Amino acid sequence: MTSDAFLRNRDNFCYRHPDRQSFVLCQRCGRTVCPECQTQAAVGVICPECMKEQRAAQTPVQRKAERRWATRSVTAVDTRPLATYVIIAATVLAYIVTFIPGFGDQVGQALAFNATYVVFPHLTGVFEPWRILTVALTHGSFWHLGLNMLALWMIGRSLEPLLGRGRFIALYLLSAAGGSVGVALLAPSQWVVGASGAIFGLFGALIVIGRHIGANIAGIAIILAINLAIGFIPGMGVSWQAHVGGLVVGLIVGFVYVRTRSPRQRTAQIGLLVAIGVGLVALLIIPAFVYA
Repeated sequence: MTSDAFLRNRDNFCYRHPDRQSFVLCQRCGRTVCPECQTQAAVGVICPECMKEQRAAQTPVQRKAERRWATRSVTAVDTRPLATYVIIAATVLAYIVTFIPGFGDQVGQALAFNATYVVFPHLTGVFEPWRILTVALTHGSFWHLGLNMLALWMIGRSLEPLLGRGRFIALYLLSAAGGSVGVALLAPSQWVVGASGAIFGLFGALIVIGRHIGANIAGIAIILAINLAIGFIPGMGVSWQAHVGGLVVGLIVGFVYVRTRSPRQRTAQIGLLVAIGVGLVALLIIPAFVYA
């Protein structure tokens, strides 16, 4: 369901298909285009009219070169949420590997997150920063894996086509890192596994983006609140610190996306995403002083 404000704002819909919602703009004219109308360009996508104008302005030599070397540039964008599928496949594969006798336990142990191995290497004698992200590949049980991957599939198939694969992957990775940083700040000695931090980040971004385009986000907000509250129930064995960390980062990244939607702001968007990543790394310095 959508609000009246959402329906009245035509910028939220493809200019050629008024019934199709999209978050992607043509890099040349700035109009909203749905996946079917998008043509991949060197940077971003362009709409059919701009593509037609671009072709008309080409010299015979350019047209010949395009036919020979750049046929992909005029191919419609694949609208399938492939990044979501790849993340799910990689996560399931990592879980299966943990069952290999004599090898699986070591893999699971090497991928799980514990701030001690990142913030306090002088205590362990090793520095393993990859754990900040690889924690999203590990899960404690089949049900833990299944529920997280179901949530990822449900959100990803809607959010990835809306944002584009690059933005979606950046959101997922930064949210996963945000969950790890949340644990490092609030429970540095705790072992954590699972993609919940990244999933909560997707939820957070979806709420911000939905609110920005005028969509009815009440249902999503209720689901998010319930899942967040479960983490605070004693005895559940859920890391609410990872949930909160991932959610906060997802909200921030979502805000960056809605404020840098224009193709002209692509450089600013990338710079802000890099700044968020650097900021998360910088926050890991705090536990080193607080819990030293």
